[in-house]
Amino acid sequence: MVRQRSTELTPAGVRLLDAASELFYRHGIRAVGVDAIADAAGTTKKTLYDRFGSKDALVALYLGRRFERSRAFTAAYLDEHAPEAGPDRVLAVYDALAEWQAGEERGCAFVNAYAEIGGTEHPGVAVIRAEKDWIRDLYVLVVTEAGVDDPERAAELGLRLALLHEGALVTMTAGGVPDAIVHARAAAADLVEIALRG
Repeated sequence: MVRQRSTELTPAGVRLLDAASELFYRHGIRAVGVDAIADAAGTTKKTLYDRFGSKDALVALYLGRRFERSRAFTAAYLDEHAPEAGPDRVLAVYDALAEWQAGEERGCAFVNAYAEIGGTEHPGVAVIRAEKDWIRDLYVLVVTEAGVDDPERAAELGLRLALLHEGALVTMTAGGVPDAIVHARAAAADLVEIALRG
């Protein structure tokens, strides 16, 4: 059970979450032990357990904070670069993804985490699923705003755009295709154009 939310952390809790976030992303969840996190944060294992209860809870909080930041980044990017509803706003989601991923050499933290904890009762799995649901729902929203009025068609198109989004993330890192998001965006543009024509 998570004992503290990221907005309610003590200074030691913040240091622990920051250290864990860096280590989990860079090295993987299973590869990083609580000793390494406590050492990197300049604190103790006892403090980690006092603040978070368990490593699993810390992982869930790491993923939750990353989800909050990614969602806020995407919303701000869309508001700045494509504030009006339409095809440009749909495609701007891919542009936001490309900008977010520019500093992320290991790709999607949620895909990476799922590879380690998916199929388990780990509390982080719910956060991963929420992030993936949010991506799909965001695409459904922006295509609806762009003019795809039929809810079933909007849901279908939103799912297809989310699949391109997720596929680009995996292809970029695991497939070694650095411009995968550019290709996903181009395919998305074709799908959106077809959907808006008819």
